[in-house]
Amino acid sequence: MGLLSGKRALVVGVANKRSIAWGIARSLAEEGAELALTYQHDRFRDNLEKLLPELPSGAITTHLDVGDDRSLAALRETLGVHWPHVDIVVHSVAFARTEDLQARFSEIPREGYSIALDVSAYSLISLTRAVLPMLQAAGGGSVLTMTYLGGERVVPHYNLMGVAKASLESAMRYLAWDLGGDNIRVNAISAGPLRTLAASAVQGGTALREVPERTPLRRNIALEDVGHAASFLCSDWAKNITGQVLFVDAGFHIMGV
Repeated sequence: MGLLSGKRALVVGVANKRSIAWGIARSLAEEGAELALTYQHDRFRDNLEKLLPELPSGAITTHLDVGDDRSLAALRETLGVHWPHVDIVVHSVAFARTEDLQARFSEIPREGYSIALDVSAYSLISLTRAVLPMLQAAGGGSVLTMTYLGGERVVPHYNLMGVAKASLESAMRYLAWDLGGDNIRVNAISAGPLRTLAASAVQGGTALREVPERTPLRRNIALEDVGHAASFLCSDWAKNITGQVLFVDAGFHIMGV
């Protein structure tokens, strides 16, 4: 019996084998959860299907565009065909246009700002709302999102995404309050630097080779570290933890330099 045996988990944001969402999905499955995974584009669908054999019992796969309300409504219908309820929702989605990440912060245009905040922060609200009836049907559950230190402090070159993560963290806390009466917990994990598709878009960020020199534990983190932390937060062992940001970064966030 795993920590999540009998639980049903929706994981949004798997792009490839280096995705944080994939590390989380793999850990949830290893702990006994049934999975539903989404993809935005056909290219990501192909990547996802190649990964499925690595899971103990496969997964439901379906299309989802978090920026499209019709797609969100269709997601609930699709899940309803397979499951009577959902226990866990993992939101691992972020986007900003490359030119807006690389521009001076003071020169970010209104359109780019709106796109980044909509996809990276508002999507947590819209996704949770779409699946809320299925979480309520389970008698409660856990919603988990992914953030980064750049939402709390200035991380050079993180720029617009830092503002988006700050908004995401605030939305996470307000959702925790709003949904607490439904026995739904909402938390975030702030992971240390990893080689992901999203990280590759941030030029000049903290190099992985520099991290061990600056962390109390003198090492980098791995994808499975985030996955294990996610499994804990989504389990009944964390039943009284909500509205929190859990740092999984070998202690990097406590350092002043």
